[in-house]
Amino acid sequence: MPWINTSTMDQKSEFINLWESNNYSFAALCKAFGISRTAGYNIINKYKEFGPSAFVESSKAPFSQPNRTPVEIEEAIIALRKDHKNWGARKFATLLKSQFPEEMIPSVTTINNILGRNGLIEPRKRVKRVKPVYPIFTPVECNEVWSADFKGKFKMGNKKYCHPLTIADSFSRFVFSSKGLYSENYKSVKKEFTRVFKEFGMPHQIHTDNGTPFGSIRAIKRFTQLSYWFIDLGIMPVFSDPAHPEQNGRHERMHRDLKAECAMPPAYNLTGQQRSMNHFLNEYNNIRPHEALEMKTPAKVHVRSRRPFIDKIEDYYYPDGIQLQYVTKNGAIRWKAYYWIYMTRALAGKYVGIEELGNGVWKVFYRNVFLGYINDKLLKYREKSIRLTDNIVSTM
Repeated sequence: MPWINTSTMDQKSEFINLWESNNYSFAALCKAFGISRTAGYNIINKYKEFGPSAFVESSKAPFSQPNRTPVEIEEAIIALRKDHKNWGARKFATLLKSQFPEEMIPSVTTINNILGRNGLIEPRKRVKRVKPVYPIFTPVECNEVWSADFKGKFKMGNKKYCHPLTIADSFSRFVFSSKGLYSENYKSVKKEFTRVFKEFGMPHQIHTDNGTPFGSIRAIKRFTQLSYWFIDLGIMPVFSDPAHPEQNGRHERMHRDLKAECAMPPAYNLTGQQRSMNHFLNEYNNIRPHEALEMKTPAKVHVRSRRPFIDKIEDYYYPDGIQLQYVTKNGAIRWKAYYWIYMTRALAGKYVGIEELGNGVWKVFYRNVFLGYINDKLLKYREKSIRLTDNIVSTM
């Protein structure tokens, strides 16, 4: 037989029923229920005044709360959350300063409590944080390092894939471009970079991953045709280690926001998708405060580069004592009339510089960028049966 659970209201009702039956003395009733006679008289007086409704539990909350957040601020917080579903309390606190006096702005904890009370916070799965082991590219000023990457492709409403290309300044987090493309190819990426360089100037370095068309782990120094174009412009390409996207963590974090705002759900076609990404770009750069920037917007931090875009790439003159070798359309150079040394097809039609170090070892450059070494002894050992696919240029 289960235990019978009784509430305080039930016990008070039973106390009144037994008292009205006149079968028990008042003192005996109070002793049986374990209350004082004063408490018993209070229950009877309440019953006489309010009837059975006197036993309903009333709220213990105070009638007034002097420290309660004003209603208009709560409504403003709820409105901000509905407009920006992926933003947090710190950003809302910063935006509220433009609408209300600073002394009225609630704390971050209070804002989170307000959002929670109104069902505007979705519990997030806790992610294990791993301490980074590999180097992280950390610039100290604007335009020192830009980052670029393709946000993972996603299918639009018309069943075609959108490949968003994003370019951003690693210091100010300013996003220069979020361009939707149908494919990840050299011509499309070069065209968008040209537009960005003309509008915003050029950086000293561009940090990317090893995917097409930015880099290739099978190529010399991971350089591709796009990499050599950057070098022609005086920009040094740098790469994350393979399978380590956390080295470009700022960019990947921005991609998470881009996906949440523009790809869930996606637009019907590329025109509508680009419209959505343009809206995200304006909001991300000019409205959204960033904690890493002390709650400033990227537009307030970023400074335009003083390096203008070069429309016509000038010829590079190698120093005296360096031999010039033409790279054929097959990506190889003719060495000492006997051998072919495969370089890369990305250098086809260009000249590389070769400097002798002694003992049959030669240093290979493209412009001022070191590519690797040539070892004459290794060539003689292989004699003339060297295939173009054998890469004799190796880094040391």
